Amino acid sequence: MLDKLQAIREKYTHLEEQLSDPSTVADPEKSKKVNKEYKKLQPLVEAAEKYERAIADINSAKAMLASETDQEMREMAREEIAMLEPERDTLEELLITLLTPKDPEDEKDVIFEIRSGTGGDEAALFAGDLYQMYSRYFSKQGWEMELVDETPGTAGGYAKLVLEVSGDNVYGKLKFESGAHRVQRVPETEAKGRVHTSAATVVVLPKMEPEDINIRKEDIRTDTFRASGAGGQHVNKTESGVRFTHIPTGVVAESTESRSQHKNRDIAMGRLVQQIREAQVQREFSAFASARKSLVGSGDRSEKIRTYNYPQNRVTDHRLEGDNKNFNLDRVVEGDIEPIIEALTIADNAVKLQG
Repeated sequence: MLDKLQAIREKYTHLEEQLSDPSTVADPEKSKKVNKEYKKLQPLVEAAEKYERAIADINSAKAMLASETDQEMREMAREEIAMLEPERDTLEELLITLLTPKDPEDEKDVIFEIRSGTGGDEAALFAGDLYQMYSRYFSKQGWEMELVDETPGTAGGYAKLVLEVSGDNVYGKLKFESGAHRVQRVPETEAKGRVHTSAATVVVLPKMEPEDINIRKEDIRTDTFRASGAGGQHVNKTESGVRFTHIPTGVVAESTESRSQHKNRDIAMGRLVQQIREAQVQREFSAFASARKSLVGSGDRSEKIRTYNYPQNRVTDHRLEGDNKNFNLDRVVEGDIEPIIEALTIADNAVKLQG
């Protein structure tokens, strides 16, 4: 990271010199371009200077602690180190974030799906608890949430929920939530007080259009069909189900989740674009995709990414390490999942930075 910071500082100094160069001043277009690039680097350079000052001050205080015999001076050095180290760590995380290239999909809205997994009725109840947790988080973020489809569980909760979530940086915040979420607790129906393990899966798809990955509309075949609910109930009298086929690749995606054909088109298109995009990413960026998969998982439904342990009042994200992977369950279920998302984002940025 320090090497990258040095290269950026040199570029920043060069831009600063260009801004005062008469040839740049005389050329409005060039001046505008250089100034834009200069301002873009400014927050990064300022954070780097603060970071290096903090490191220098820490080293100075440590040197004083090693050489000073006066107890009062030694205590002052200890206090300064205790104050500066958290500041250094915060600045380091900020620099990692600023140095990491932005994912162009981060700003997109999402289709957000929760399904009960292994565990029967308890899994459906847990899916309902996840829905409440995420609803609270969405509200705290100021995002809008629309229920597209729901299938209630037989004893409460949900067998399946499909939501559309829109707002600022939605996919950027939620992209690490895909995967299997596991719960360990004593179900209300358990007479002997034994802890059971159940699971629910979360899938997050960015809402994308064909132009996002250069899919030509003439290469897509659209079929509509009647869709029915569970057990053949609530048969639609209109053709609300939508199926898209990408003719060049043979990729097929469909949706029957909503009674609205418009919503089903959105969901099916999101799935189609995502499948084609994933194939392209795998082909063109296999090394990077492999590094990211090792951190955030593939989103496969069998992959356990997080455990909600009620007896120990602890949530553990298995993609994080050390004490950094454990969080207070009471706060998490109330929608306070931002610390988990921040930790995953920082860890992912660190992987990208190494690449």
